[in-house]
Amino acid sequence: MNWQTAFSKIPTLNALINGDLLPKSPLRNLKELRHFLDFIHVKFCLLRPYQEIRSYPLVDARDLLPSFEPNLTEFAELPGFSMVAFERPLDYFNEVFQFDLLHTCRDPDCRVQGDSCVLENSLQQKNLDCFRSHLPRELREGFKEATQDRQISDISSYSLLIHYLSHMDRAHVLSLDRDGEFFLSGVYASLPSDLDTELKRFGLKARKFKPNDNLVYEKNREFVYQFLMELYGYPISSERKTSAAIFSRRLHKMGERFLVKALGQSDRTITSIFSTKAGHPYPRVEKIALVPVETRGMDVLDFLESGGYFLDRKKKVVILRVVYRQHKFDPNNVRQDRALSVWRQEIIHPLTGQVCTSVNLIKDSYTMSLKLNDIVRGEFMGRVVYKKNEIVEDTDTHEKRLKFLHSWLSKHQRRMIGYSEEFYAEIVRVLDGYLADPLMADEFAELHDLYQEVWTTYSYIKQARKIKQLEDLKGRFHKGRKITYLAMLTHSTALLSDLKFEFAQYFDALISKAIFFSESMLNDRYLIRTYITPKEDQLTDNGLQIKKLYRRLVSLVDELKAIRKTKADA
Repeated sequence: MNWQTAFSKIPTLNALINGDLLPKSPLRNLKELRHFLDFIHVKFCLLRPYQEIRSYPLVDARDLLPSFEPNLTEFAELPGFSMVAFERPLDYFNEVFQFDLLHTCRDPDCRVQGDSCVLENSLQQKNLDCFRSHLPRELREGFKEATQDRQISDISSYSLLIHYLSHMDRAHVLSLDRDGEFFLSGVYASLPSDLDTELKRFGLKARKFKPNDNLVYEKNREFVYQFLMELYGYPISSERKTSAAIFSRRLHKMGERFLVKALGQSDRTITSIFSTKAGHPYPRVEKIALVPVETRGMDVLDFLESGGYFLDRKKKVVILRVVYRQHKFDPNNVRQDRALSVWRQEIIHPLTGQVCTSVNLIKDSYTMSLKLNDIVRGEFMGRVVYKKNEIVEDTDTHEKRLKFLHSWLSKHQRRMIGYSEEFYAEIVRVLDGYLADPLMADEFAELHDLYQEVWTTYSYIKQARKIKQLEDLKGRFHKGRKITYLAMLTHSTALLSDLKFEFAQYFDALISKAIFFSESMLNDRYLIRTYITPKEDQLTDNGLQIKKLYRRLVSLVDELKAIRKTKADA
């Protein structure tokens, strides 16, 4: 498909022959602007480079799954940009960031009445001079020729300008004019992050930091930093992404109606962060990228092909948008590092812009299981980032396989903790068959430290799955079903009775969580008032069973606390 014909059948857009995209009606709110910009950015910043650059680096669907990993390869030939839009006119002096202002005859401060504007030519020249001064020298002549008859602040020129904006060092700005329509109102903007203040404030609120405690700060800083960045859709990475994330946080706390978008030359992914309804604790996060469809299900492939969703049929490339849901930090959650999870996946039709939400590309457990098999067999072709600083290509040696496994387990750890028994059993079969193979003992002995890293991560997942059962039981859920108090206490006492013999080898944090979940059951007000406080002669047989199991649970919690104290003393 030619990139110039992309989105040519969208009813809300005018797709011109020269490749420009124009809105059919003025854009007056952030939702309309966001959808319009999505089409512009996909067409000119993803589809155009895909067709013009040989060996375009497609994004692995796995990379759109939290937690996100930093990309260590910068593709200098690809476009990149950042921008901010406000659903209000700008107040230049009182804005909380710096940028160069562009003008229109419909400026909020302009007092010209009617449709005529004697300043139009001078404003246009002033805008052109300002814009051109921030472009790389090799683009200036082309920009001059392309824009000599264009009013660049008008939204109708945006699809032409994005080529130049995507080669500009800093962000561009959109806002509402006097008539309530969006226009390009600024360039060369610096989005301030104030990372130090936000990081420390968030860490103190999450009780991961203590005032003036350097040791606790050093121990937990990376965790807090990573969690905070992931809330806004990024790993710990470049200044552009950090600024986009932290500036979005600041705008949201100020109550602004805003949209921040950024495209990195390393991640090749358009990330949008935008305000939602009032009272929501975080802005919404979305990502769009070009990804290959890796599923082996012919029904999925046939559906996508018959519907025209493939951008490139041969390579099975689609335009994928992922919408995320944020989670407040909970220190007692087994998956406490989960800041973000996938809420919705949308495959965007390259002509009509319609979305398909019925195909699961990035959470396909069957595909993930196949990949794991390929890794341990040394048949997986691809790359991973090992421990944030080493790119590992393919799996042709046991050292590379272990590094792939470490990366794979670390990324999917919190999902594996919550997977169904059926899928998890397949994962265990594959991992145990490789890591516990006696024929591999000599190989792993030569890679002792790396092998222990993988085994430690795997062990944490196995332990956390058992503690996750206690977390579910605390809410009176078992295998996805609501249960009675009797069933809750029956399952929890049986689980702790089995685990107490293993707890000496458990991670300290998981022992503490097991105690917390168990004590939460013991402190249930309804349980205490209905079954524990009354005398035994006032209880039914069911009530007597509950009371007996309650005492047993108290005893088991005391044993856990003793184990934790023994470990701490040791």
